[in-house]
Amino acid sequence: MREIDCDVAVIGAGTAGIAAHRAALKEGARSVLIEQGPGGTTCARVGCMPSKLLISAAEAAHAARHADVFGVRVEGVRVDGPAVLKRMRHFRDDFVGSVFQGLDDLPADTRLTGRAVFEGPETLRIDDHTRLRFKVAVIATGSSPSVPKPLRDLGDRVLTTDTVFEIEDLPDSLAVLGAGPVGLELAQAMARLGVRVSVFDPGDSLGGLRDPDLSRAGREIFSQAFDLRLGTEVEAGEPDGEGVRLSWKGGSGHFTRVLSAAGRPPNVHGLGLGETGATLDERGSPAFDPRSQRCEGTALFIAGDANADRPILHEASRQGRIAGRNAARLAAGEGVERPERWVMLAMVFSQPQIASIGGGFDGEAGHRVGRVDFCDQGRARVMDRAQGGIRLYAEPDGRLVGAEMIGPEVEHLAHLVAHAVQDGLDAKTFRDRPFYHPTLEEALDTALANLIEGDG
Repeated sequence: MREIDCDVAVIGAGTAGIAAHRAALKEGARSVLIEQGPGGTTCARVGCMPSKLLISAAEAAHAARHADVFGVRVEGVRVDGPAVLKRMRHFRDDFVGSVFQGLDDLPADTRLTGRAVFEGPETLRIDDHTRLRFKVAVIATGSSPSVPKPLRDLGDRVLTTDTVFEIEDLPDSLAVLGAGPVGLELAQAMARLGVRVSVFDPGDSLGGLRDPDLSRAGREIFSQAFDLRLGTEVEAGEPDGEGVRLSWKGGSGHFTRVLSAAGRPPNVHGLGLGETGATLDERGSPAFDPRSQRCEGTALFIAGDANADRPILHEASRQGRIAGRNAARLAAGEGVERPERWVMLAMVFSQPQIASIGGGFDGEAGHRVGRVDFCDQGRARVMDRAQGGIRLYAEPDGRLVGAEMIGPEVEHLAHLVAHAVQDGLDAKTFRDRPFYHPTLEEALDTALANLIEGDG
């Protein structure tokens, strides 16, 4: 077994790990990136990009079927499932290839391949071929999909976000377990592509919405798109012909496939974290500072999905940069930096889209609320997409602290609000900006006026 020394060891070559490795190298540290595979980042391989490709195909089918409202006659819309999935994988593989190309540009002697396990607070073993001694380590091992217990003996009849994009054709029917962002996106996309879809979730939240008004709107909107069963827990599953029979309180049903969208816990088990001196919680995850990314009382940092704090790409990339830079500083005997966190920004790319800024609704905070509904919004009506609404939340002095939205193209409106919250703007200052007519952004102007006038 060969022996190697370095300043910084980065475990995991996903979004956070690559960012950490590049940052450490930029700081002049001797950094080694350890790749276990399959690589390509969660976002490009099984997350953001393939899901958006599937959603785009679904939107094209939906638009063709509903063009009649504009006086445009489209006859005989047919979804070619294998062609849809082939195109999705073609572009997905292109995005993954770009990631690998970027890795190939890194010096070969700064990369190792294999599974890393801690042997102590300053030593890693990579498979059986390398022992790596480090001064500081960054854990960026990502996450993996969880499968609820009733589904664990059903084999490939159960799909996860790691496998759903590999199917060769669309199933006739699909049960989706989980009504969070991923479950909602894929459920609606599959339904628009002609799949009979049922969504199950033991909770009453949909797409992360917490505002009571918007939650009700979301349930009404999406229950028209597919069979939505909130407050329903699947209790059992068994093979049924080529498919699956699921059972829940008060009912059962046959489905061609099941998609588990019940979350992605961090990949921290089996790393040997108990050998590092880190303080671990009941799930085996280390306690850490969410600003510096440093694990308490150690020379370890943790970033991206591995810390389960904000499992979103832009956060993972920034956390990786912070962790890599701080790891290099600590290895050089310098203090670590604790930059202020970005405002929380989360989105669901369903139609209508959903967005949450600053944590969204908090019923105990006593916030002032600015309201607007898209049902009467001019541009939304022109687009025949007049659904949902916006809720802005502010402190008593008018300073904006967050928002929730469900409506057409709110991904763009959410960025504007996130920047306003990040910059500490109050409602009056934010409203003293141009809002072009006729745009969806005018809905923000209306919500801000509502908040300022005290009608909320």
